[in-house]
Amino acid sequence: MTRIGLRNPPLNVIDIPMMEELSEALAAIEQRPDVAVIVVSGEGKSFSAGVNVADHTADKVESMLQKFHAVIRGLVATRKVTIAAVQGNCLGGGAELAMVCDMVYTSASAKWGFPEIKLGCFPPVACTALAALVGQKRAAELILTGTTIDGAEAAKIGLACCAVEDEKLEATVESRIAELLRLSPAALAVTKKACYAWDAMHFNKGLARAEKIYMEELMKTADAQEGIRAFMEKREAKWTGK
Repeated sequence: MTRIGLRNPPLNVIDIPMMEELSEALAAIEQRPDVAVIVVSGEGKSFSAGVNVADHTADKVESMLQKFHAVIRGLVATRKVTIAAVQGNCLGGGAELAMVCDMVYTSASAKWGFPEIKLGCFPPVACTALAALVGQKRAAELILTGTTIDGAEAAKIGLACCAVEDEKLEATVESRIAELLRLSPAALAVTKKACYAWDAMHFNKGLARAEKIYMEELMKTADAQEGIRAFMEKREAKWTGK
């Protein structure tokens, strides 16, 4: 078992250097036959408040999407069992990173959401895969409104395996790790591959399509550019519908 900690205090915002480090870590772990389980968690009181908004500007957004989705694809493709341990803020890209893990355990008080729409953007990974977890109507509600829900609700709708009191999160994760480590690593790897054989094909095609829409349509709208500027300037966005 190995742990990957998101560390960029205070909210563990995922910037481009962190994306690169995460991809390198996942690639290195994949080569280790002694590791069967990867636990992803956030340092301190938050899992992650999401991808750095400053990396959504026109000069950085294409590179950001490629690097972040490389992390997502690495988590989806790994033969290791992945577990997300979520507390505090789990928003945007942070929620996307957590949701693609095989198992998710969250504190009941954690804050989950995909607030990108409030910046005039959308979350490509959630658009691709969230409906498979929570159903089409609930996925649409979360993505189109940017609503934030707590960990208890996240578990209720299928974003997490279960929600526990904050102080019980680590023990809950450790208990699941202990169960997994008693099993055959080879059997776990092959079984995981079989479980996702069908979904993986749709996910890869769907994410590629979402990326194309993001770059060729969304980023050409004035509203997307205005939303990012407004956030950076700490003011209300002035939408034009263009």
